[in-house]
Amino acid sequence: MRISDLIARHIEEELERRKGSVQLSRSELAEHFNCVPSQINYVLTTRFTPEHGYTVDSRRGGGGYIRITRVSMDRVLLMMHVINAIGTSIDSQTATAFLKNLTSDGVIDLRTAAIIHAAISEAALHAVPREAKDGLRASIFKQCLLVCAQNLG
Repeated sequence: MRISDLIARHIEEELERRKGSVQLSRSELAEHFNCVPSQINYVLTTRFTPEHGYTVDSRRGGGGYIRITRVSMDRVLLMMHVINAIGTSIDSQTATAFLKNLTSDGVIDLRTAAIIHAAISEAALHAVPREAKDGLRASIFKQCLLVCAQNLG
């Protein structure tokens, strides 16, 4: 298992143990895993993002900390948060992360996620010029999620 996987798993376990919010020291984590602090930053910026359902606050320096909170919202609010976070452009990887998060949170079922994924996939958008793909993907993704959100309420 890679060091970044170990760090992420440790943080997730702490979040479970502390009921969704944890305050950690970047330097203590780096010391615990015998790595440089930038490795901790990498894990935070790639695994603990709004797309994955987290907020991260941090303060650097001697008394610095990292506060990670798992966002808990009702299903409609979470869906609207995702729709707003998509913006005007989204790549395939980020869209897939959003879909995984929505299914793991029980907002949409696996069948719906699979249909949306097919609609925004590289295969579906293969004829679209590369510079327009991410914009079109965002538009299709948001429209699909809006229809899903209307059926949640």
